[in-house]
Amino acid sequence: MKFTKMQGCGNDYVYVNGFEEKISPKQKPEIVKRLSDRHFGIGGDGVIFINPAEEADFEMEMYNADGSRSEMCGNGIRCVAKYVYDKGLTDEGRITIVSAGKIKYLELTVEGKTKDTRGAVTKVRVNMGSPILVPEEIPVQAAGEQAVDEPILVCGQEYRMTCVSMGNPHAVVFMKDVAHLEIEKVGPYFENHERFPRRTNTEFVEVLDRQHVFMRVWERGTGETLACGTGCCATAVACVLNGLTDDEITVKVLGGELQIKWDREQNVVFMTGPAEIVFEGEVEL
Repeated sequence: MKFTKMQGCGNDYVYVNGFEEKISPKQKPEIVKRLSDRHFGIGGDGVIFINPAEEADFEMEMYNADGSRSEMCGNGIRCVAKYVYDKGLTDEGRITIVSAGKIKYLELTVEGKTKDTRGAVTKVRVNMGSPILVPEEIPVQAAGEQAVDEPILVCGQEYRMTCVSMGNPHAVVFMKDVAHLEIEKVGPYFENHERFPRRTNTEFVEVLDRQHVFMRVWERGTGETLACGTGCCATAVACVLNGLTDDEITVKVLGGELQIKWDREQNVVFMTGPAEIVFEGEVEL
């Protein structure tokens, strides 16, 4: 099977062209786990299959490193956009991609384009849609209409979380000195907490000023990653809901930076960031 390793802000996945590679759905979870393994496989935060779609230009079929399906990946969808353009599957600068039934709208920044060359995508702006704040739709167990600055007890310590779904569940926790957080100890307890029926991604966020925050993320089914696009979007929304930042911010992550804007008039979140090909190859299944 041919594959392409790609990354957005260090959030790396193995990408497979579903137009050419045909794999049984029953086989995919085990294949994903093997390919994602950083010692015995290709290595990545998961595997993304790029498939034909009826309701959009392309489908993103995403799996976490543990073989479980995920609804959305902001860094992953930017890489899908780069893949389909750079590989000649589209000539359009604006495309649609569907993931788990939800359609996203993307604008591609292409550099190096001349009459003799198509150039390559260096940056992608994604309309990530409206944030979901109703607890049962995130889902999270909470009493109010929104889970904003909500107390949660984890390992005997009380934290304050703000819960947002960007197509997948997030719990945003504000704190100081995030860089020294022992995330591998507390992250799994948040992910599997009884208040999250479908587990959760957890963002630990330090506000630097009104336009900048620093975020580390524990991703459901994967562990700590260098970036999480939907997590950055959820963080921006949580910052505004708590009155901590402006509507447009730069989210610094371990793998780089993403620009996030919550257009509250349209109630739409926009994410802008890079996408890069790391290497390509072929693997025996």
